[in-house]
Amino acid sequence: MESFIIEGGHRLSGTIAPQGAKNEALEVICATLLTTEEVIIRNIPNILDVNNLIKLLQDIGVKVKKLGANDFSLQADEVKLDYLESIDFVKKCSSLRGSVLMIGPLLGRFGKATIAKPGGDKIGRRRLDTHFLGFKNLGARFVRIEDRDVYEIQADKLVGDYMLLDEASVTGTANIIMSAVMAEGTTTIYNAACEPYIQQLCHLLNAMGAKITGIASNLITIEGVTSLHGAEHRILPDMIEVGSFIGMAAMVGDGVRIKDVSIPNLGLILDTFRRLGVQIIEDEDDLIIPRQDHYVIDSFIDGTIMTISDAPWPGLTPDLISVLLVVATQAQGSVLFHQKMFESRLFFVDKLIDMGAQIILCDPHRAVVVGHDHAKKLRAGRMSSPDIRAGIALLIAALTAEGTSRIDNIAQIDRGYENIEGRLNALGAKVQRVEIC
Repeated sequence: MESFIIEGGHRLSGTIAPQGAKNEALEVICATLLTTEEVIIRNIPNILDVNNLIKLLQDIGVKVKKLGANDFSLQADEVKLDYLESIDFVKKCSSLRGSVLMIGPLLGRFGKATIAKPGGDKIGRRRLDTHFLGFKNLGARFVRIEDRDVYEIQADKLVGDYMLLDEASVTGTANIIMSAVMAEGTTTIYNAACEPYIQQLCHLLNAMGAKITGIASNLITIEGVTSLHGAEHRILPDMIEVGSFIGMAAMVGDGVRIKDVSIPNLGLILDTFRRLGVQIIEDEDDLIIPRQDHYVIDSFIDGTIMTISDAPWPGLTPDLISVLLVVATQAQGSVLFHQKMFESRLFFVDKLIDMGAQIILCDPHRAVVVGHDHAKKLRAGRMSSPDIRAGIALLIAALTAEGTSRIDNIAQIDRGYENIEGRLNALGAKVQRVEIC
């Protein structure tokens, strides 16, 4: 097992660029299963979850060629459907949540899919009902095989239908779209997720020959086609990594430029940091975060305490609540964080409390942070990363803490952040990766 040793208190300065978006990468990589022709995807992040998904596609026969540092060619012209029934495939799927995104394209192209209950972050219940109800609306049959903990889905023919999703699930929407692009007739998805990554998936599918309208809205219409062809696609910068870098720069930065962030696709992220008092300068498509000796949390117009909560797009992404919460520990003022979408994502705050943060965990969904205004520094400590986003939040806390901290289970951070210690050390951080026996 590997750990990070972090020497806190070093100021960060310089320029850093975000990697390609993890969530988009998982979707568009799986979309390559919908055609026999070559699909070129650029700006794929070199992170554990994405690399494991690519390996899984190679296991089922997808031809993968590396064209550059982050550019790949994928061609699914010889898919080994029998491998989908194997114990080995089920085992690999169970450790990778992104594998759930294979169901839609496999069902859409081959009329069947077998997949294990996927793994991933331990952040609470993440049900798959929305996916399966969407498939059922298209005419698929499914059954859970209890002794193997797998799902088998079959369809003699998929037929378009109107559906109102019970929740605006991002992966559910992506899966239903990919299963519907070659269904007979027209599919209408209401209450669809409309995150930029869903928009990007739709743009790729249209470039492959699909007929999707309503992109960027929560009402998506898909006119089925008989086949799809090859295309080329570039992945957006990762908005969560952009937000993570803003948080680091706000707390320990001495002037940091974040390059090529795709500002129009950041939604409420910049406004939310500004509500915490963080100064952000927009320079074309770059962000400049100047040194912030003090940042003061806003209150609402009526003077009441600021509340920050997550919501489906275009609301604030839940993936940044952990980072924002850490940033608030050194602000001036108080703020209530309401994590609505996952019930276990705030449990990492006990580690911040051990480091000296003043946080009241009200319940599994709400926490009040009383900012120190840099008057009371966080203390170094030893901690373990429970999930990707809590892991990066703890890393940010360790960067600003006095003393040397250790974070265990950093494979969780590696799932979402490419060479994070090398990129931060280039800015002046002191982060060392060590092997712990």
